[in-house]
Amino acid sequence: MTTASNTAVPTLIGSVQRALRLMEAVGTHREGAPAKQLAREAGLPLPTAYHLLRTLTHEGYLRRENGVFLFGAATEKLAGGRASASRPGVIVDSLAHWADVIGAPVYCALYRDGEIELVAVADSPAVPSVREWAAFRETGHAHALGQCLLGQLDERGRENHLDRYPVRQLTRYSVRDRRTFLARLRSMKRTEPVVERQEYALGTVCAAIPITVGPAVAAMAVSLPLEQEERLLAAIEQLRCEVTTFLRSFVFSISI
Repeated sequence: MTTASNTAVPTLIGSVQRALRLMEAVGTHREGAPAKQLAREAGLPLPTAYHLLRTLTHEGYLRRENGVFLFGAATEKLAGGRASASRPGVIVDSLAHWADVIGAPVYCALYRDGEIELVAVADSPAVPSVREWAAFRETGHAHALGQCLLGQLDERGRENHLDRYPVRQLTRYSVRDRRTFLARLRSMKRTEPVVERQEYALGTVCAAIPITVGPAVAAMAVSLPLEQEERLLAAIEQLRCEVTTFLRSFVFSISI
């Protein structure tokens, strides 16, 4: 009995993660997208994507119109209902818990009204966060959170942002020019974390993941000292699991 229960937990989390990937993919297309495109962007086999899309549609989190999938009434209601949970205190409490569990600073940021906005940071004396030595909103090309947020925008949005905040080299590891940076954004895969090594701050590595609930463009990240770089990918995957568990209430009914 114990073995079956332990096996079911990671299976359920995996199912929720796959559903969230599809929701993230849907969130990048204001006019909707067909199942094949969503499966490709979420990195899922087409049969799996079809099954999850049907379930999400049945539950009201998605709707299908003219062959494309868009957010449904349940997702829009959820986004509105979570407004109270978006207060800084609640976010900080959640981040503090995750930072403690992971053993690394945790960051949350939004792209709102054309600006990169650092919402909250959780750290401790044992694992301090990165000091903002260069204006955070102006240097999105150099840190993992900014790269992750800009990677979720369309080409026009990226170009507009870089017109206002040009690419400039902060360290010897930073991207050198706009063309190279845009090429990097185009090559990003939504299923993989965005990793930055000493591009914003020497001696620090950082990884970020996109967080999509409703129309918001958001990301979360962890940072570590360079000498602990081998922990980075495991730490960001642990954060992804923690966030998935936190958000899974709206897809908890998905069948395994």
